[in-house]
Amino acid sequence: MTSAATEGNTIGKGLGSVTYVETDSDYFDRRQLKRTSGVFGLWAIGIAAVISGDFSGWNGGIAQAGWGGMLIAAIVVYVMYVLMLNSISEMAAAMPHTGGAYSFARAAMGPWGGFFTGLAETIEYVMTAATIVYFSSAYADAILSDLTGYSLDSQGLQWVWWIVLYVVFVVVNWLGAETSFRFAEVVSIAALAIVAIFGIGAVVAGKADFSALLDITAQSGGSTFLPYGGAAVFYAMPFAMWLFLGIEQLPLAAEEVREPERNIPRASRLCILTLGISAVIIVLLNPAVVGSKALAGSDEPLLDGYRAILPGNLAAVLSAFALIGLLASIQGIMFAYGRNLYSLSRAGYYPAFLSLTGRRKTPYWGLIVGAVIGFAALFIIAYGGSGAGSVVLNIAVWGAVLAYLLQMVSFVLLRRNLPHISRPFVSRYGVPGAVIAGLLALAIFIAVLLNPDYRLAVYVMVGIYLVATVFFALYGRRHLVLSPEEEFAASGGEGEYRTEK
Repeated sequence: MTSAATEGNTIGKGLGSVTYVETDSDYFDRRQLKRTSGVFGLWAIGIAAVISGDFSGWNGGIAQAGWGGMLIAAIVVYVMYVLMLNSISEMAAAMPHTGGAYSFARAAMGPWGGFFTGLAETIEYVMTAATIVYFSSAYADAILSDLTGYSLDSQGLQWVWWIVLYVVFVVVNWLGAETSFRFAEVVSIAALAIVAIFGIGAVVAGKADFSALLDITAQSGGSTFLPYGGAAVFYAMPFAMWLFLGIEQLPLAAEEVREPERNIPRASRLCILTLGISAVIIVLLNPAVVGSKALAGSDEPLLDGYRAILPGNLAAVLSAFALIGLLASIQGIMFAYGRNLYSLSRAGYYPAFLSLTGRRKTPYWGLIVGAVIGFAALFIIAYGGSGAGSVVLNIAVWGAVLAYLLQMVSFVLLRRNLPHISRPFVSRYGVPGAVIAGLLALAIFIAVLLNPDYRLAVYVMVGIYLVATVFFALYGRRHLVLSPEEEFAASGGEGEYRTEK
């Protein structure tokens, strides 16, 4: 199929002008996705992407603000996600393209807005996958050590785990969307069961000591509930995000799910309800069993929880199932970054080969390149003198909140500038809800900037954006393609879809 615009035809849009180039007749034929799932599969891919946050990462918020501060941060962040998901669901129903956040921002803020938002989401998902691989390797190595006494990590071979995990899940995602959704269904249910079993076990075993929630000594100006003071809640919010981060990826499956206009909003509501329940179990019982002070710096907090309620090797055996949650998220987040890279590549923002799909209708090059970048980031940071998990997590969180903020701005602009487009789902919170969610995302964005623990992540993000901006200004914006996302935006919401209906 040939693009409707030819080389040299420049369309002014938003913050700058771009050139749409003529493509080969089979350009879109080589970039096809396949609809394979309904609301249950979509719910599962959303849970799979997020559930690792119950297993690792979130507990850093206790180190920042104590248990009380983490609890407040988790409640505030949950409200942000509820409001944000309503806004995202409205935009996804109106623009059911694989582009997701990039698609919304492209229609609202032009090509530069689309590029910056899409890039933020790329960073979020690629670095989130790397973070989960890191924590998964820590879990796997701890279990191996408990069972056999041997540890790859102690031998300086943690990178072997990373390679194995990346290879396995690139293959799982490469096998096709139907396989991805089915795998997500199995591992999501299993991971939720592991959380539930831990919660029940903690109560039945009588190991939950709720006084241990407040066992961190209050610092100057602090209290038992907020040992580091009220302002520390601000710094716990990025870690609280880890309980829900990735749920916003559902629009990226728009061209692989049936009736996306109806199923994306439904799956989003089911996901945030499910994750809210699991977060209550983890935030309340995990530190009650282990103690907030002991849990604050753990790389495998749920594994520590299982160790506390079960004896010896039995804890290691059962906690091996806890690894399922992390593995579920590797698969879910790889699905997300694969589709994010696919959509931006199909539209010409990234190199075109990243959107090739082949016989299995999956963006195999996008999956591979994202894995290579994630592995390289882990290797450089881990063996360059800093903890890989925390630094890459920080980069992922900052990319996420930047994408959130830009999406909420997009929602407000689309309500104002494109009131005529069909909106099969309408956010019950409207513009006020998007504004509140955007302000909360901005607060977390500022928290990242002010927290010295995030300084390296901020420098890395700024460097990535500077390089990417130069590339897009000099080359990328002059070689775009009228993909469904671009056609919709360039036509003011009247463009036809080019993908299989």
